[in-house]
Amino acid sequence: MIRTALTGALLLSGVCAQAADCRLALVMAMDVSSSVDAAEDTLQRGGLVAALTAPEVIRAFFSSDLPVALAVFEWSGRYNQEILLDWTLIDSPSKLTGAAERIAQSKRSHNDFPTAMGYALGYGAGLLERGPDCLYRTIDIAGDGQNNEGFGPQQAYNAFPFDGVTVNGLVVNGADFEAETGLIAFYKAEVLHGPGAFIEIAQGFDDYERAMRRKLEREVTPPVIGAGPLPATGG
Repeated sequence: MIRTALTGALLLSGVCAQAADCRLALVMAMDVSSSVDAAEDTLQRGGLVAALTAPEVIRAFFSSDLPVALAVFEWSGRYNQEILLDWTLIDSPSKLTGAAERIAQSKRSHNDFPTAMGYALGYGAGLLERGPDCLYRTIDIAGDGQNNEGFGPQQAYNAFPFDGVTVNGLVVNGADFEAETGLIAFYKAEVLHGPGAFIEIAQGFDDYERAMRRKLEREVTPPVIGAGPLPATGG
């Protein structure tokens, strides 16, 4: 039923490395629901660009011979998901710079729809299904509110192909509305999924860049990818 609404990690070995195109397929999902105003969207869009081009993140991207494959989309309501960056193999610094420039030039697609996180996760699972053959697969979902339209994350995990997929979260902890006061607990209980899943917490959109930088560095650094379960904490 839910699937129609949206039309164990591999061991790192020499054999796996030779068979795979990349070490990590990373889908980044950015919240553009109605709770995110124009100024906040500018901060998160610019924050993602700045994080992707931060020296420590660049080092993490190129700390292994196997590259990272990257895709980015924005999401809000049930049927409101738009790709900002389709699958790109980040196999050189110029590819990473080009990906950041593509996001910097992007325009917000929607601004008046609710927070349909289950649909966003289903969309992300579809992106991974048509993505490159990588050793690991991760969805990085950021948001400032709980699911308030349609099915939730746990239903998405049951309905879509999430075997071997890790879902990490970036919580924008504004707590301006009742739905946001329990946001960290919601992410820990409902959103985190798969081996080594974790959250980072941004204290408002002004802190988005710092939190995203920490999160990306942790996600793409090879020793962390595929490691055993880690504490679901941010900071």
